[in-house]
Amino acid sequence: MASRLKAVHFTVRIDGAWSWAQAEHPDLHDPVATARDHLRRDAAKVLRQHSVLDLAATQDAVNTALGKWSCAAPGLKCVGRARLEATSRDRELAEEHARRQQAMSLAHEEELDRLAHLQRVLADPDLRRVWWITQFPDRFKDLDTLTTALQGLAPPHEAESDGIRSDILRFTEQLLTDLHTPQQREIFLQALTQTLQTLGHHSLRDAADRWRTPLETGSTPP
Repeated sequence: MASRLKAVHFTVRIDGAWSWAQAEHPDLHDPVATARDHLRRDAAKVLRQHSVLDLAATQDAVNTALGKWSCAAPGLKCVGRARLEATSRDRELAEEHARRQQAMSLAHEEELDRLAHLQRVLADPDLRRVWWITQFPDRFKDLDTLTTALQGLAPPHEAESDGIRSDILRFTEQLLTDLHTPQQREIFLQALTQTLQTLGHHSLRDAADRWRTPLETGSTPP
C-alpha cells in the first residue's frame, strides 16, 4: 500500500473479523470480501499520511483506526489488526527524499536569512549608504532614488522565543518613535510609573520616577 510518498510502499498484512450488526442479515453476496475491502481502505487512508521511516508509529496509527468495530456495510461490522513491513529499496527511497527535503529547507532558511540581512541594511540609512557605495561605487548619485523608493521600509523583526516579549519590544519601539515632545514624554512616564506600582515593581517605579524631569518650554526630550 502507498505511503505518504507515492513511489514508496508498505507491505501490509491485516487480520480481521466480521459479524452481523443486527438479527436480520442483509442480502450481501460475500460479507467477508466486503469486510476485507473496508479494512484495506481504512488502512490505506492512514498509510497515506506516514513514511516507512517511522514504521512502528505508523503501525500504531493503523491499528488505532482498525482496532475498533466499524460499519463495513449496512448491517455488517468488522474489526482488524495490521502488521507492517518495508523493503530496503522503499526505505532507501524515503531516506533520499528526506535528505532532499532537508536540503531544500536549509536552502530556504539561508535565503530568508540573506533577505532579512538585506532588509536590515536597507532600512538603516548609514548602512544603506555604505552598502550602496560598496556595491555601486560609480553610481553614488542614484542613491537618492533608492532612498526615495525605500521610504517606510522597516527593519526585520527578530525572532523571539517569547511571543509576548516580542510584542512588547515592537510596541515599545514604535511608542518611543512617536514621542516627540516633552509633554508626551511626561504623560508616558506618569502612566508607566502607575502601571509599575500596580504590578508591584517598586524598584522599576523608582527608576522611572528618576527619569522624570521638570518640563522646560521648547526643550526636547533627552
